[in-house]
Amino acid sequence: MIDSAKIELRNLSVEDYKELKISMLESYGSLAEAYWSEKEIKNLIKKFPDGQFCIIIDEKIAGCALSIIVDYNKFDDNHTYEQITGGENFSTHNKNGDVLYGIDVFIHPEYRGMRLGRRLYEARKELCEQLNLKSIIFGGRIPSYAKFAAELTPKQYIEKVKIKEIHDPVLSFQLSNDFHVKKVIKGYLAGDYESKEFATLMEWNNIYYSKPDKLIHTQKTVVRLGLVQWQMRLFKDFEALVSQIEFFVDAVSDYQSDFILFPELFNAPLMADYNHLNEAEAIRSLASYTDKLLETFVDFAITYNINIITGSMPQIIGEHMYNVGYLCRRDGSYERYEKLHITPAEASAWGMKGGTKLQTMDTDCGKIGVLICYDVEFPEASRILADEGMNILFVPFMTDTQNGYSRVRLCAQSRAVENECYVAIAGSVGNLPKVNNMDIQYAQSAVFTPSDFSFPVNGIKAEATPNTESTLLVDVDLDLLKELHAFGSVRNLTDRRKDLYSLKKKNPKNT
Repeated sequence: MIDSAKIELRNLSVEDYKELKISMLESYGSLAEAYWSEKEIKNLIKKFPDGQFCIIIDEKIAGCALSIIVDYNKFDDNHTYEQITGGENFSTHNKNGDVLYGIDVFIHPEYRGMRLGRRLYEARKELCEQLNLKSIIFGGRIPSYAKFAAELTPKQYIEKVKIKEIHDPVLSFQLSNDFHVKKVIKGYLAGDYESKEFATLMEWNNIYYSKPDKLIHTQKTVVRLGLVQWQMRLFKDFEALVSQIEFFVDAVSDYQSDFILFPELFNAPLMADYNHLNEAEAIRSLASYTDKLLETFVDFAITYNINIITGSMPQIIGEHMYNVGYLCRRDGSYERYEKLHITPAEASAWGMKGGTKLQTMDTDCGKIGVLICYDVEFPEASRILADEGMNILFVPFMTDTQNGYSRVRLCAQSRAVENECYVAIAGSVGNLPKVNNMDIQYAQSAVFTPSDFSFPVNGIKAEATPNTESTLLVDVDLDLLKELHAFGSVRNLTDRRKDLYSLKKKNPKNT
């Protein structure tokens, strides 16, 4: 071990060849006769200088990683080393390709144990991200396989290496550096008798990759959310309510927000005109405003260039009444979501019925989900949305007491952790003394995050002042979710025991 050596990671140069050859001969062992010639190295550096890395210690080459870029669509997974390298002339290198293909990595025996291989792999990953390539792929040797070939198939051998019952000096290292086995190839590298000429086709996926032919309107990675903590107050008429809606949409859009979220049943003040009716009749009268409000929200979404999540409103379909809301996109399109779980009070006082629609919705900021209030207390619903690719869960709610609010809040925080997503909740505050069953409100709107190093330690991105009318503007970074899914301290979605349990969505008939 070299205790005081200066370690330098840089690109390989033609002038390095003499030291490179010495290091190759020491490193290759039984394959030493297959070292790279000076002509081949010059050709490789000429074609792709940025892809060749070396580590220098005391003016010696302690390690090296060589690679090319290929258009992987021109190959299948059963290729050989000779085919992928173009007969070692590197004619397969294509600067417009989509995969960084590793053709060699070695560490000089004198410097093994210093984690130099990890540095080379990290340099490759950084290059892959910088060049916006889809992945890193290479054929990996399994040099310990010859010892077990009589009793284990390559597949069985790989499984035992994965669970650490067998240590393979190459495969174990690659697995520990976030590569996964894509396929086992027979006859990949002629003369590799230690591997019985088998190789593992290894892959590392670039989570930041985006197709280069995207249109002008690319998906954003940092998304600004605007949450409305709505004050319940009496309005003289429908137009006064619309004016207050427009005030918030205008204010939030001035900050270039991508979304604005309104609370559940925010239009309840309009029920004051129907307080002489029983509760069920009064809310059915409120439902008569829903279509006009939808038209208003669609118009505001276009005019103010913002995606509007309308909270919720009662809607009568056939004989039944539902609690529904709309995603009104800034391009003029819209989509309905429904409250699935009805509280006992909503069922007894209003005769409300649970909806049947549970699905993610596409936006220009990725896939989102919406669960209305009580729905967030059922973890199965949000897990299904997470499986469909949801990054942000919006929860419009209405709670009258602090303990009711606490149920919504605590469950929303749990959904953020277990589904590795952002959760935004928005509710109403204030009193409506002239509206039965809607007289008091308690809320504190907030945005919650997973709990890992890239996020707030308490999982709270931001929160409003309790019981005060306000707006909350919050930026959330979707790239942080990608990193969490791939490299998080814990990986709740990936680590589920699907061999023991599963969750499926049914498709009930509309009633």
